[in-house]
Amino acid sequence: MEFKIVCLIDKPELKEKAAKWFHEKWGIPLTAYMKSMDECLASEKAVPQWYLAMEKERIIGGMGVIDNDFHNRPDLTPNVCAVYTEEDKRCSGVAGALLDFVCEDMKAKGIDTLYLITDHTSFYERYGWEFFCMVQGNDGNMTRMYIHK
Repeated sequence: MEFKIVCLIDKPELKEKAAKWFHEKWGIPLTAYMKSMDECLASEKAVPQWYLAMEKERIIGGMGVIDNDFHNRPDLTPNVCAVYTEEDKRCSGVAGALLDFVCEDMKAKGIDTLYLITDHTSFYERYGWEFFCMVQGNDGNMTRMYIHK
């Protein structure tokens, strides 16, 4: 399978398609994705950023980097968020390639430490992430926080 990873900032014409795709996967309001993507495209700051794995014109995976991914630890920032790979493309290296790409891109922007929250207990370790601590999500539940340096 061949796919290409693109930064939204380099392909602003994908904004609406990307926002709709993330909204459909995660159920977060479309307006929230649009606002974050607008900020990404309008700013010279490193965060927020959005990334897509594209197989021709189809989005097969994606993730973002935002300040806070719905948890009570604003000091643990920025956060990789909305990590998703289409079901028919899982176990084919898409998410790993995205994670590696995002970490390198953030490092090039001067950010060498990233965080993410997840309930997964073995996936992210394969890509250099380490369990850091438990944090409380905005829903009141505790979840795992990972760190990548």
